[in-house]
Amino acid sequence: MAFTTTHIVRFQHCDPAEIVFYPRYYEMLNATIEEWFETRLGASFAEIHGSMGMGVPTIAQETRYLRPSRLGDRLDFTLTPVRLGGSSLTLSVEAACAGEARVSFTTTLVWYAKADGRPRPWPDALRDAIGKEMEGDAR
Repeated sequence: MAFTTTHIVRFQHCDPAEIVFYPRYYEMLNATIEEWFETRLGASFAEIHGSMGMGVPTIAQETRYLRPSRLGDRLDFTLTPVRLGGSSLTLSVEAACAGEARVSFTTTLVWYAKADGRPRPWPDALRDAIGKEMEGDAR
């Protein structure tokens, strides 16, 4: 099941031409992923990176810039999980303004232990929650 959240393009996101400076898209992407983990999977980044001692870094990223986004635009970021591996997760994220596609991402994250930087299998609770999202049976 797709998850959608909205980000407003603020002055801080723009270059002097008042269009989104491309690294700012990655900040909005990460905020979307973080919100999805907390609201749909029930695991906040504060818990994951803090008390759990784990992390979910990006290990692969493909980005397509389709049209510029400008100061004041409301961008709807729609996240869809597409592949769940033993310790990896691939997400498709599309950003649009009023239905017009602006940028798309294919992002692969890995579940890893901060103590040694090694991948680990997804915990059962997260694996189950991600599986439900992929089946369209989200909470």
